[in-house]
Amino acid sequence: MRLHVRETPGPAGAPTAVYVHGLGGSATNWTELAGQLAGQVNGIALDLPGFGRSRPAAGTDFTLPAQAEVVRKLIEQLECGPVHLFGNSMGGAISMILAAAHPELVTTLTLVSPAMPDLRPDLRRLADPRFALALIPVVGRPMREALAKMTPYERAQQLLGLCFAEPAKVSQARVELAIAEYAERAQMPWAGTALSSATLGLLRAWLGAGARSMWSVARRVRVPSLVVWGDHDRLVSVRKAPRTAELLARGRLLVLPRTGHVAQMERPATVARAALGMWDAVAQGAW
Repeated sequence: MRLHVRETPGPAGAPTAVYVHGLGGSATNWTELAGQLAGQVNGIALDLPGFGRSRPAAGTDFTLPAQAEVVRKLIEQLECGPVHLFGNSMGGAISMILAAAHPELVTTLTLVSPAMPDLRPDLRRLADPRFALALIPVVGRPMREALAKMTPYERAQQLLGLCFAEPAKVSQARVELAIAEYAERAQMPWAGTALSSATLGLLRAWLGAGARSMWSVARRVRVPSLVVWGDHDRLVSVRKAPRTAELLARGRLLVLPRTGHVAQMERPATVARAALGMWDAVAQGAW
């Protein structure tokens, strides 16, 4: 397996922070936050297999536990653990699974709008319902064909409308980066299959029962944890936030106003201060 990673160097001898992106995202989702924390940690943001620039191997398993294993292998290969682990959306669910199974690899856990089960039957929360319909066998084929015809600019605009509370305030640099990434993915023959497979893997996790439920996973996480949620999250309701934080043995919650699904990009300085506050409290035995 080969993974594409982005490094944000910190001070010599500093601990490492590992950043795990969400569904359809990439390592660049963490650029702003990694920059904010570079004075304290060395940052490693990976492209999960099939996303960003990480080409998936034949037979890649896109389930959440399998992706958690990818992150585990990366940490062990780099010999950088235990790490400050960050996850957004699907990456938050992946990070929870890893922290529950391998607490020896995780010093602290920061979850930004983690993908906890949210099965509201309301397609209006999507920027374009065709994204959901495209996953349905047979029926979804026309939808997939329509999506394939969208320009990188159109896809980027839908992404911003879906993930950000105030799309008009997104920097031009971030908009241009999103357009460039969609243009690059259009040339990757595996990108569409990886997105569909990972989406189905996430939905199966949401439907999991017993020990496989994400709520059960949360109960097994024992490391110090911070849950950050935007009150304008259109993808995973902020109503899931209190229960998520309460189930984490050492979890605390921060809800941010006028913020959507990607607080690490919308409010990087605020999220950085919150993470640093947790690290200080943990060091003092107060978390």
